[in-house]
Amino acid sequence: MPKSAPSAQPLKSVDSATALRLAAAASDLALIIDAKGIIRDLIISSQQMPIDSAGQAWLGQAWIDVATSESRPKIEEMLADAAAGTAGRWRHVNYPSSQGADIPVYCSVVPVGSSGELVAFGRDLRNMASLQQRLVEAHQAMERDYLRMRHMETRYRLLFELASEAVLIVDANTERVLEANPAASKILGQPAKKLLSKPLEDLLPSGSHSMLNDMLMGVRASGHPDARTVMLAKNQEVSISASLFRQETGTMFLVRLSPMVLADSGVEISPKRSLMLDVLEHAPDGFVITDPDGKILSANRAFVNMLQQSKAEQIQGRNLGDWLGRTDVDLNVLIANIEQRGAVRLFGTLLRSTNATELNVEISGVSVKTGTTSCLGFSIRDVGQRLSADRPSLRELPRSADQLVELVGRVPLQEIVAETADLIEKLCIEAALRLTRDNRASAAEMLGLSRQSLYVKLRRYGIGEVADRGKK
Repeated sequence: MPKSAPSAQPLKSVDSATALRLAAAASDLALIIDAKGIIRDLIISSQQMPIDSAGQAWLGQAWIDVATSESRPKIEEMLADAAAGTAGRWRHVNYPSSQGADIPVYCSVVPVGSSGELVAFGRDLRNMASLQQRLVEAHQAMERDYLRMRHMETRYRLLFELASEAVLIVDANTERVLEANPAASKILGQPAKKLLSKPLEDLLPSGSHSMLNDMLMGVRASGHPDARTVMLAKNQEVSISASLFRQETGTMFLVRLSPMVLADSGVEISPKRSLMLDVLEHAPDGFVITDPDGKILSANRAFVNMLQQSKAEQIQGRNLGDWLGRTDVDLNVLIANIEQRGAVRLFGTLLRSTNATELNVEISGVSVKTGTTSCLGFSIRDVGQRLSADRPSLRELPRSADQLVELVGRVPLQEIVAETADLIEKLCIEAALRLTRDNRASAAEMLGLSRQSLYVKLRRYGIGEVADRGKK
């Protein structure tokens, strides 16, 4: 049997003033209401409720008149329950506010005394309403984030499945395959489902296991991508590259397999083309192939030696701008010119090695498109020994615009302007002294300088007897 609600009869012997004080102590808002539903007294115990000024105007008014229209049926039901002697239910009542939003109050009515007076208890629900609103907003934000993540995962899955390049996602701790796209399944000759959970080294010939372990250990230690070449079954040469990334709390390898020659496409390298590739590999000038953004795809031995590296794998995947020019500006200018003209010849710049050694180089570049992919090829020649000893320097006044242009890229602009201005000033002073036959006063007047300023500049540039006396 359910328990019956406690009776309100004990409050029958309590006067209205005492009942009002008890209600104020137990709630935020307390109202004394007569048998006709008229408000006779009230106490607002919460200082945060914005009805202090309007509360006194409620005295003498019907309770249903001071509440909002949708709350009036609830007040009538509470008054009827209290008149019938039944336990009052807690109902949500809204009061209008001059500050904008309505004030939500949780109310219950209890009869007191013997004259039919009632006490209405009220609890401020604004904090609860604020929490509910924040909860709703947080829930909506979570739904938006979840929907965004679903869309991102859908796009990732679509790209992963349709990518023409073979891609494997490998756990960095166990080195087992977690995901494989159809291109990887095709190049490895196994269904994608059978590739899952297999150790990566089991997918490659046994002779390449040591090389694979060295590559993965290097990538795990340095965090930089690395690439090697392996020979798969059917004598298919493949470039395998690995890069490290984090997903949630784990670390993964992104392993890519790029066939050097597509055995099943019928495309073969002719002996003449193979000979040309060998020549480029052993050429004394550096040769680099990058993607359209300057990321190095391949480089010959000469370029690796220019950077003072030991092997080409150390620079694959890095940007050519890391070594080219004083800043990234040179590479951006070079790529922009190649995009506009298709090729660039004899672009003068600097090449910085790993040990910060600078080489004066000339670069010729070309853009090549094969199928749907494009790449950039750069021929890099060291011209440091070829530069003449009498090329323009900062201590020689350039006699033409071409000589001045030769300084650009080798000397900062601020230094060129400062040194050139000093040189021009010195030449002007010497010319003025020659024209005035070494008359300092006339030379100062001709140059628009005071005599003191002229003497300062003579000492600065070491001109004439003034400089000699200054040295003594």
